[in-house]
Amino acid sequence: MPENRPFVLSIAGFDPSGGAGILADCKTFEQHQVYGLAINTANTIQTENNFHEIEWTSLEFTIRSVERLFETYKIKAVKIGIVPSLFYLGTIVTLIRQIAPATKIVWDTVVKSSTTFDFLEIKNYESLKLILSEIDLITPNYNEIIKLSQEEIDPESIAEMLSEYCTVLLKGGHNPNELGVDYLYTTDRFYRLEPRLTDVDEKHGSGCVLSSAITANLAKGETELNACKNAKIYIENYLLSNHTKLGYHNV
Repeated sequence: MPENRPFVLSIAGFDPSGGAGILADCKTFEQHQVYGLAINTANTIQTENNFHEIEWTSLEFTIRSVERLFETYKIKAVKIGIVPSLFYLGTIVTLIRQIAPATKIVWDTVVKSSTTFDFLEIKNYESLKLILSEIDLITPNYNEIIKLSQEEIDPESIAEMLSEYCTVLLKGGHNPNELGVDYLYTTDRFYRLEPRLTDVDEKHGSGCVLSSAITANLAKGETELNACKNAKIYIENYLLSNHTKLGYHNV
């Protein structure tokens, strides 16, 4: 058993390029000096430029995996990535809450890949709200958050509305007014997280890296605000690591 390292679990897809999914998450966990565990929700065939195929892991297999890992390890925080349905997501979240109520849960709200493949279609928004009430923090970008609401309103208003159920980090990579500025909405506070630089290189899987960095910080006892601030520094270093779409984590 690792000494002085909290256990952190990624429940997400497998990207063979290593830029996104559980490979990227575990690279990020290691850099944050937490011990990374992983459960695969899907096998994919993709590169940093193109998405080709996906095969989803059955919910029953994922449930058994979650149960066994929580029986064995005291998991401080969980990051959830791609899932095929709200029912799949809700079942996982409810199970974790039953087994380990104190475990932090972060959902990286990936509804579409950077290569435009649709993962999750949300039809029942009441079910979504119930699931969000059991999650600690979500990390949508400007395109994703629109999918999380039936109301045709601006992304900032949606984020504020959803913060009634959980903390919302509205990522600023697609912020049309303040590029790179993230907005953090808690139940009673609002924060602007300024970037150090905006002239950075696009990376495949940057959302995965950011959410797993937040998860690692939460596992180490940081507040949600500090976890997001620290993760923002990490992701900016990652984006600056080279000029390709596959970044380096030893930064």
